Amino acid sequence: MVTQPRNPLTHMNPYKIEAGTAQHIGNRPQQNDRAALFTGARSPGYMMAVLADGIAGGATASEQVLHTAKQLFDDYKPGDTPSIERLSQLLRDIVHETHMIIKMNGVTTQTEPHCTFVGLIITPAGQAVWAHVGDSRLYRFQKAECKVRTSDAQYIEHLVGTDRLPPEAAKNHRHSKILVNVLGNSRKEPYAAVGFHENLDAGDTFLLCSDGLWHFFTDAELGAVTSKNTPRQASEMLINKAIERAQGKGGNCTMAIVKLVKPPKEPVNYSVEKLRRAV
Repeated sequence: MVTQPRNPLTHMNPYKIEAGTAQHIGNRPQQNDRAALFTGARSPGYMMAVLADGIAGGATASEQVLHTAKQLFDDYKPGDTPSIERLSQLLRDIVHETHMIIKMNGVTTQTEPHCTFVGLIITPAGQAVWAHVGDSRLYRFQKAECKVRTSDAQYIEHLVGTDRLPPEAAKNHRHSKILVNVLGNSRKEPYAAVGFHENLDAGDTFLLCSDGLWHFFTDAELGAVTSKNTPRQASEMLINKAIERAQGKGGNCTMAIVKLVKPPKEPVNYSVEKLRRAV
């Protein structure tokens, strides 16, 4: 669990962060997903959650995501004022540097490992910035209500606007190795779709997960479970239910949950000396 008070200069109501990761191998021969939580070595009060789903080549690509994310996050210095654009660029840098390393390693090993990417950064100023590549998802819930769910919408717009593809062709990108959006694809550079939210408060919850989890749940179900339980309790419930619903055909199931909650009230402790001064 990571505890982080809100910057008193930016908001009157503090919160603390409860966070955790969990995964299950599902009905696959090995676990190719990876997830991790990091604190910044040079950015006190910042935290990052990262998740990657290894699609091809085992866990090589997803392992590289965690390694590169930690390295670049540790090097990040926020300065006096947190910047949404700088944090967005940090996430894009993680995507593109990881992509290049995966491709180079693929040439050396004569393989072509691929993976998805979801990254979330939370600042002490109550800001959240995220990015994703591929079909792993990030959700933002306010209490139990789903406010954000990442999708391919930005990527489709990118294909139409940048690559001049007809809209229908762009929507069918999952059927083309040339158009598929993943890290490590030698035919196509990954496109990182970025989003952000400011004025975070207690009751905000973020869920990063692979398709081995979200495939089996509605937004309402995910919001209800994460809002009413601790990250550990929620992850156990979701994994158990995903296994049940998969009926022996489930894939790797991985998640990271970042939950903002009200800190416990400190008990009032009046000493004898304080009482004497009051009198």
